[in-house]
Amino acid sequence: MIKLLVAFLASFGLSTILMPLIIHFFKKKSAQQTILGYVKNHKDKNGTTTMGGVVFIISTLILAFIFIEYDTVWFTCLCVSVFYGILGFLDDYIKVKHKQNLGLRAYQKIVGQAGIAIIFSIFIYFSSQAGNMFVPFSSSSFDIKYFIIPIVIIVMVASTNSVNLLDGLDGLAGSVSFIYLIIFTVITSIIGIDLYNQGETGAIVTNIANINILSMLFLGAILGFLIFNTSKASIFMGDVGSLCLGGYIGASACVLGLELILPILGICFVISALSVILQVAVFKMKRKRIFKMAPFHHHLQLSGLSEPKIVTIYSSITLIIGVLSIIFYLL
Repeated sequence: MIKLLVAFLASFGLSTILMPLIIHFFKKKSAQQTILGYVKNHKDKNGTTTMGGVVFIISTLILAFIFIEYDTVWFTCLCVSVFYGILGFLDDYIKVKHKQNLGLRAYQKIVGQAGIAIIFSIFIYFSSQAGNMFVPFSSSSFDIKYFIIPIVIIVMVASTNSVNLLDGLDGLAGSVSFIYLIIFTVITSIIGIDLYNQGETGAIVTNIANINILSMLFLGAILGFLIFNTSKASIFMGDVGSLCLGGYIGASACVLGLELILPILGICFVISALSVILQVAVFKMKRKRIFKMAPFHHHLQLSGLSEPKIVTIYSSITLIIGVLSIIFYLL
């Protein structure tokens, strides 16, 4: 527990120190966000410095080898999040270079996301815990064998896109991700303790312990970033940040066999993704929109809710679902 706290504080301190330097660097490089014209509420955000999410990568990479003894599982998990971050950085770079909001084409981004996911799914398949998936709200698991490959691919593409879609308001994606990872770490700790009490001392217990420390490093980096990202934001995380976080959220669930708990704890990620899917599907079929704008947080904004209020709503929903999930795990 002390090691987790120290890891969190170290990451928070480092990211807080790094953020002003990152803001200064990207301002000097004119790395500014170009806002889409149809998002009228965001006109005053045009020109805000972006790509602040690089702090998640830098801070975590620097501290990971200090706090965690090397192991292929957590290291692969970290690499996956970094590779997704690099994909996001490329998307941001194209936007900044051409001073417009369109970076990589949709198919290019999906191909990149799926490519990383496929490689990661093969690693999961050949790992010591291949195919083991925990039943939500218990420490029991079942073997899904080679079906783990398509499941991991789906989880990774879904998680990265969902966090990316949620990154539309100051502090929204960061706040929800922060609360999600806190709850996720508590639940993995409960599962780890239960397994240990049952006499399990193998790889899964070690993996849980290592991933928990890695999660604390991400949590510290996110909190340090949020100091500069809450309304009105001094810097956006950019796709480099949202894809990195989405990659870690998906990868950490997959390496521990907790794929089924992810959409429960990440209900707000699901809401964001589903609102876009429904909006597009209904519009194509009936030429009607069911939301004023998708993702759903933009619908709420156009309905008159302020950004801080929407962030509070989403964060509260994530926290409530998370606390209820912890209670069910303890029962």
